[in-house]
Amino acid sequence: MTVLAFVIGVVLLVVGLAVSIALHEVGHLVPAKAFGVRVGRYMIGLGPTLWSRRFGETEYGVKALPLGGYISMSGMYPPASDEPGAPSRAGGRFFATMVQDARLANAETLVDGDTRPAFYQLAVWKRIVIMVGGPFMNLVLAMVLFGIALSAIGVPSVSPTIAAVSECVIPTGADRTTCEPGDPVSPAAAGGIRPGDVIVAVDGTEVSGYAEATAIIQASPGRTIPIVVERAGERVTLDVTPVSAERPVATPDGGTEIAQVGFVGMTGTRVNVPQPIWAGPQVAIERLGAVASVIWQLPVKVYETGVALVTGGERDPNGPLSVVGAGRIAGEVAATEAPIQDRVVDLLSLLGSLNIALFMFNLLPLLPLDGGHVVVALWDGLKRAWAKLFRRARPKPVDATKLVPVTFVVVIGLIVMGGTLILADVFNPISILG
Repeated sequence: MTVLAFVIGVVLLVVGLAVSIALHEVGHLVPAKAFGVRVGRYMIGLGPTLWSRRFGETEYGVKALPLGGYISMSGMYPPASDEPGAPSRAGGRFFATMVQDARLANAETLVDGDTRPAFYQLAVWKRIVIMVGGPFMNLVLAMVLFGIALSAIGVPSVSPTIAAVSECVIPTGADRTTCEPGDPVSPAAAGGIRPGDVIVAVDGTEVSGYAEATAIIQASPGRTIPIVVERAGERVTLDVTPVSAERPVATPDGGTEIAQVGFVGMTGTRVNVPQPIWAGPQVAIERLGAVASVIWQLPVKVYETGVALVTGGERDPNGPLSVVGAGRIAGEVAATEAPIQDRVVDLLSLLGSLNIALFMFNLLPLLPLDGGHVVVALWDGLKRAWAKLFRRARPKPVDATKLVPVTFVVVIGLIVMGGTLILADVFNPISILG
């Protein structure tokens, strides 16, 4: 069952990532069509085409590798101003060939007789809307996923309703869960606390949650304190004397440590507490800062990950992951023995975080990423504004094909970093199970 659960977690992550990519491309497709641009292809994935069908002017399809997607718009770049055989200012025959190939591919998207505007002919703000539409969809999806996890399902918590009362105090470190002769009776059982009781007050302090009651009990070893419970609609006061015992307690940094605290031997009822409707968007916005910090330092983080891979050192648990690493964590989450609601919340949160990463990463001002196309559009707009200000002739559109060499370097860098992370996630993975 554990192996099956692990596989299910991985499959859910892959499906969720494919949906995220599909919606990202929808974010480009819808405004492009709304602004009258011809869209020839809408593809989810990379590599060989598994399925495709044409509806109207657009071919919709799915490719073999769910690692990306794209839409093919008419005139992503303006027609080349250079003659086909002219030397490229990009420098070097290799890059010159790449520039020429990019121009030929761009020319194929232009249809003779089509009177609709090409992408490069649109107003700057429309081009920006089209390019930002994809990352924006990832941000919205992240908010929805976090919203479902936090508001529809809720945050795991413990209510003040008593779920169970221990009959005895089992010594710390004992490898058993049942009482044996000689074990002392637990203070909760001796004081008369029963399953189903709802804790109302402890030592004269009204409490609204189990954590508040526990904190007072842990601070009162060896001292008899009154505990008020609600039982069958009536309030009952019980005297309980917590014993001193070594138990795990929460630390300020979110971890746990063993400490000598008051112990009575009862447990609260586990519940999921739905959060306000704005909790999901709020968490998504908060995650932006953390993800931005990782992306800003991505080359350094990947280098550190590579060093840890080679030396066998421990990886930064908050460092970058590849799809392989994310899939592994999804499998581990699904295979844990936690309640199903907790596992669903964790998987939704993981997908939400991946969409935040997609949002931030695609906005980087580098071609071929969406942010790179936004920079080109802004530069085009700046040139037009400058010419208009000084009453000069309208300048030619920015020819982004000349940036192909830069794009090539960026792509190679992304491939190297992605390959490093994949190898690290296979041979030196980050595990939530330790």
